[in-house]
Amino acid sequence: MSDQSHPVIIEVAINGVTSREQNPRVPITPEEVARDALACIEAGAAVVHNHTTVFGQGAEASADAYLAGWAAVLAARPDALIYPTVDYDDNGVSYEHLAVLASRGGLRIGICDPGSINLGGMGERGPEGIVYANSYEVIGRALDIHAQHRLGPSFAIYEPGFLRTVLAFRNKGRVPDGAMLKFYFSTEHGLFGAPFGMPPTIKALEIYLDILGDCPIPWAVSVVGGDAGRSEVAAAALERGGHLHVGLEFFHGDRQPSNVELVREAVALCQGSGRPVATPSQAAEILGLP
Repeated sequence: MSDQSHPVIIEVAINGVTSREQNPRVPITPEEVARDALACIEAGAAVVHNHTTVFGQGAEASADAYLAGWAAVLAARPDALIYPTVDYDDNGVSYEHLAVLASRGGLRIGICDPGSINLGGMGERGPEGIVYANSYEVIGRALDIHAQHRLGPSFAIYEPGFLRTVLAFRNKGRVPDGAMLKFYFSTEHGLFGAPFGMPPTIKALEIYLDILGDCPIPWAVSVVGGDAGRSEVAAAALERGGHLHVGLEFFHGDRQPSNVELVREAVALCQGSGRPVATPSQAAEILGLP
């Protein structure tokens, strides 16, 4: 199902768990985040996602850390769409900082990871790591925050069960306007060294689209532990009316590109497919953000 006229939303995840040792060009400090975010928007990114170094210190502290980097971005680009990752509290994953950020202004997109999955590295005897857990109750609370504060939920889909959970909540009227799905395909390297979920293949993409059915929520493809812009799923997504998720958060490969370079490569891929690139304002319209 091709759509060659629909503008492409390019989302760039600029840091995440990526360290300076992995790529010295990854932005970490608030000043670096601001510079990189603005440069990526100028290069063609419509949405920017970043992490801070503040976790588990409470919703206010988390919001302070994000706004330290976002203030300059929103001052220069009031149309900017920029959003955080999850936080943690004594009970595990927390989304309470979204309410604080929304109340302070500038936040239009939130985040919801709708499921649980094993994530980790490869030890001598096999994969080892953590269970990244989001219970139905935690997911429901995240969706309530989005609805209350008029945020569009950005759903990270690590495996097909995550997508089925989103659809189950949507069938009950719990998914607010402005939602977007990101299909996270994993290479053998995965996020920390061990694979998860579905591989970055066209067959895997077709499985997601089969589950999605006629649900109109916009979707994008991402490759965790690889090079999304050079993957076969990126070109396939553009042919099928999808969007692109790139950036140093998930990048893994022989080169050390900057986020701006990855965005420019995504723009060139869109141009080669004959599809225009969405501005932040166009992306807000496509997503139906409140």
